[in-house]
Amino acid sequence: MAGNITINFTVNGYKEVRTVNSWLSLLKFIREELKLTGTKEGCEVGECGACMVLLDGEAVNSCVVLAAELDGRDLVTIEGLAKNGELDLIQQAFIDHSAFQCGYCTPGMIMSARALLNRNPSPSDKEINEALSGNLCRCGAYVEIREAVKTCGKKQGRKEEARCP
Repeated sequence: MAGNITINFTVNGYKEVRTVNSWLSLLKFIREELKLTGTKEGCEVGECGACMVLLDGEAVNSCVVLAAELDGRDLVTIEGLAKNGELDLIQQAFIDHSAFQCGYCTPGMIMSARALLNRNPSPSDKEINEALSGNLCRCGAYVEIREAVKTCGKKQGRKEEARCP
């Protein structure tokens, strides 16, 4: 039986308290309740990666997580990466390498890449491929995306505050 539940969480650095339907997906909550529409809706079954967000620093498909699971946790969406009007290094690397075409998959790719780079600032091609294996790019920009991740890793190694929250 579905009911409502009150959750306490942090989103993009801000503490929030909300009441949500216990069966509401995190994706729907982010887009419809929080009005953060950078997280895209694709397959709704966890296969495409368009809805990727960071939950306690780990990349997760928000379409297969319940909003109720957000209680006591830290959520970062694509909107939360930029700080003080300056893009996160991975966002800038995607621009610099033209690592997108239509742009629909880009937020999810960036979130997966950020999670990887937070764990490993110097990933191999194999590690990049594994980290992004849950993200589909129908335009085929994988070479540029991989180069953007490698470039960001190198720059991140020289910049202490490169990690997102």
